[in-house]
Amino acid sequence: MTAVPTDAIGTPPGGGARRRRVRRTELMVYLFLLPTIVLYGLFTVYPVIGSYWYSFLDWNGFDAVKTFVGLANYAEILADPMFWNSFRITVTFTVLAVPIKVFLALLLAILLNSPRMPWSGFFRTAFFLPVVTTTAIVGVVMQFVFDPASGPVNLGLMQFGLLDQGINFLGDSKTALPTVVGVFVWKWFGTTLIYWLAALQTIPRDLYEAAAIDKAGPVRMFTSITLPLLKPFTIIITLLTLESTLQVFDLMLTMTGGGPFYATQVMEIYIYEAAFASTTPRLGMASAAAVLFGLFICAVGLFQLLGIRAARASMGSERKGEAK
Repeated sequence: MTAVPTDAIGTPPGGGARRRRVRRTELMVYLFLLPTIVLYGLFTVYPVIGSYWYSFLDWNGFDAVKTFVGLANYAEILADPMFWNSFRITVTFTVLAVPIKVFLALLLAILLNSPRMPWSGFFRTAFFLPVVTTTAIVGVVMQFVFDPASGPVNLGLMQFGLLDQGINFLGDSKTALPTVVGVFVWKWFGTTLIYWLAALQTIPRDLYEAAAIDKAGPVRMFTSITLPLLKPFTIIITLLTLESTLQVFDLMLTMTGGGPFYATQVMEIYIYEAAFASTTPRLGMASAAAVLFGLFICAVGLFQLLGIRAARASMGSERKGEAK
């Protein structure tokens, strides 16, 4: 065995130069990451920490005087019926949007994933186009689309004789929230569709061919092959969709502004109005509401993490079963 030559301190020749090159490479990596770290700290980490601190203050955001009030803002928020109304509307919006978005996207993904489906690439692109459209622009345009006098929706319904006069979809407290739910589902439908298409690609085509040889119909293939193998993905996609429905500020603000009569005032709009749109801005109270809403989102994220772990465990057990 040939001995490796070393220098006086036991380092192989060229080892010091190699370490210096590694250090220079690491330094360059950190230098390239520095702008991102600084910007992320200024615009994400600092505001989050600041919100916790401001939630203990009585401050309008402009005066230099900041009065420490402890948990008074939290007590006021929890006693405010408008806070609970906003929380209820947020939950209602989620309960309405998630099942519609998940199951409709699943059915359409199964159709588009079929090799016998013509123009599948065109339809995939068409359904994904609204995703890349600016949400604020979509909200403004939808105000004209659902206009009770000249909107194409009302004109079309009256043209077919389904209505005698236009419906104020966004001005009626009974129809405003379902209307925004429909627009939200249409706007972000392509994202959930891509998730399902990716999940369907993991199912081996041989299983369907074997089922066809056994003369299994589409319904039997769906219940015996597609649904069982999509179970882990169903958990993940549902949780991702659930989390996305909690971020509807831009769409809701541009379409309804939280009205009519607070019928669409989700938590984000409640926080925004308390901080900026009220006669006397109360940044401390808005921060307290934001902290409480943030804790709720963290709970949803924890639920999502547990769901993903359960999905991975289910996938692992299924693979072990297949290996046996």
